[in-house]
Order: sequence, then structure tokens, then C-alpha cells
Amino acid sequence: MQEPNTYQNVLCIRADNMGDVIMASPAFRALKETFGSKITLLTSKAGSIIAPYIAYVDDLIAVDLPWVQSNSLENGVIQALAEELKQKAFDAAIIFTVYSQSALPAAMLASMAGIPVRVAYVRENPYQLLTHWIPDPEPYEMIRHQVERDLDLVKHIGAETTEKKLLLNVPDADRRAFSQILSGINIDIGKPFIVLHPGVSEEKRQYPKALWIETGRALARQFEVPILISGSQAEKQLTDDIADGIGEPAISVAGCFSIGAFICLLEKASLLISVNTGTIHIAAATQTPMIVLYAQTNPQHTPWKCAHRILEFSVPEHLRSRNRVIRHVNETRYADHIPYPTPGEILAETKLIGSARLPGKSMPAFL
Repeated sequence: MQEPNTYQNVLCIRADNMGDVIMASPAFRALKETFGSKITLLTSKAGSIIAPYIAYVDDLIAVDLPWVQSNSLENGVIQALAEELKQKAFDAAIIFTVYSQSALPAAMLASMAGIPVRVAYVRENPYQLLTHWIPDPEPYEMIRHQVERDLDLVKHIGAETTEKKLLLNVPDADRRAFSQILSGINIDIGKPFIVLHPGVSEEKRQYPKALWIETGRALARQFEVPILISGSQAEKQLTDDIADGIGEPAISVAGCFSIGAFICLLEKASLLISVNTGTIHIAAATQTPMIVLYAQTNPQHTPWKCAHRILEFSVPEHLRSRNRVIRHVNETRYADHIPYPTPGEILAETKLIGSARLPGKSMPAFL
């Protein structure tokens, strides 16, 4: 094993979405605290938007790699990327994956770049592609939370931290912008409000729009607070439809917030109700109570070290993954069909997770 004091310039490869990068951040912290490493994050363009809010990331390379998700890749991009990485003279490459992914393409990239230490979980024998091969026990022997998996990975080279919560730093400029946005829609940030976040990165995680509307109406009847329907600009039609369906006091705010201002929104919210996307990991970092409508896809991606309740539902058969590792999890862990949570079930969970922070009527006895 390389001496710890030589892990000064470390490449962390987490080429997935924003939530995956957030969950890897305690492992970045472990590297920073243990070795004082300069950390460069290689991630997707979608994952890169959260990097400025992670204090442990010093530099960023954003590329959509073809072995994760990419709509197109021009000829020569991988070779050029390998050369760019080579010029940066990294001491080590740490390759973060979920158990259904292969680390070998990223290991090949790091090898092409001449990075002397290459660390990853791999199910197959990687031979010379990795210098530190950690045989992957997941999901056949166990399933860890993704944060634990990532922390255990860096622990193999001696990196540890005592602070394992998710943390995000927001500049004052983002906080001011957030205050101005809410003032413009007549929301008092000193008073309670609820956020519904219906957008998803994959169709299989969708919770039906009609049920979002029913849920919002039930919340409006129960609690005397604004209900903000959040999302990206691309999701504005969805959030508009849901807000219109709920009626007063719902407000569609899709596309209104930068990522920094959105972090502030969740930080101030009394309650978040969301599907399992990066939003729930931001809310975990802000310690916002949440109810997660959780499509049975990744059991290792639940909220981390925060107040939450989970209502699971089955993924429609035609949308289930063809990946045999994921199908093994589906067949052994998710064999029974679970219908979509009802608005009544969601409202009942607010009694357990968020009602103390929300003014309104007393809960009906049948809940």
C-alpha cells in the first residue's frame, strides 16, 4: 500500500447523478481529513451541479461517460480525457460505484492516465487494472447504504472520518437570492411551508400525477400552510398541473431556483414529500423531515441519518431493469407487489414525521 502522505492529489470518480455525488461526500471528507488530499471529482454533467456546495471537492471535471449514462460521445473523447488526467499527475484514483455497476471501464481510464493507485469494488478479477481490488460482496451477501459502501471503500486505504452526515455549504449570495424569490411569491420563510417534489430522473420512479393532486388536497385540508410544488424548468408543466389541481394554497415553483437556492428551500421547509431522487439527499443534508415515495429500485439509496418515513411501491414490470444484478435484488427483496401509497397513507405519515412543525387541524382518529 502506498504511504498515506503520498495521497496528496486524489481523483474521485463518481460518474452518476447529483444524489450519488452527495452520498459519496462523506468519503471525500474522509480522504480530506485523513490525508489532506486535494480532491478532484470526475462526474457527469448532471452530478457536477452539486460539486460547488461540497466543501471537500477542490476541482471538477464534468464528462458524461458512456459506461454510465450518455446520449452521445464524440470520437477521441476518452483518449483526450485520459491525457488530461495524466497531465494532472494524480497519486490515486478512487472509483465509486453502486453494486450493479462495473468499475472496470473507469479503472481502464485511470490506468491509461498512468495513475499509480487505483481503488474500487469489482466482482470480477480486475488483474492489473486495479492496484487495490476489493471483491464486491453486494448484493448477494449483503446490501449496505451507499454512504457506508463509499466510506468502506476509502477505509481500505486508511481514510476515515467521525462525521458521517451529509453536509452542503451554501454561499450567502444563494441565501439572498432564495429570500428574494420567496418574497416575490409572498412566502414568509419564517413560517411553515410544505414542499412536494414530483419530478423523477427515470420513469419507473414516477408517482402518478392524479395521486400527487389528491395528496396535495389532503394536505391543504389538514394544514394551514403554503404547499410549494418544486422541480426543474423542464418539469414546469408537471408542477403547474399539480398546483392547479390542488388549488389554493399550492404554488408551482419549478425552474425558480438555482441549486443553491433550492438547498435553502429544503432547509427552510417544514416537510418534504418526494420520490427517490437527489432531492431527498439534499434534504438529508439540510436535516429536513421528509416522506419518501420510494420506487423499489435501489434499497441502498434511502435518506441518510435524518428524520424520514418511507412508503414503497413496486416498479411496473415493463420498466424493470434488465441488469441481472438488479433483477436478483428485485426477485429476492421485492417479490411481492406493493401498490402506490394512497394520499391517506401519506397524510398518516405526516403525523409521525412532520405534524409537530405544521399548524392545522388535529389528525382524524382513523389515521
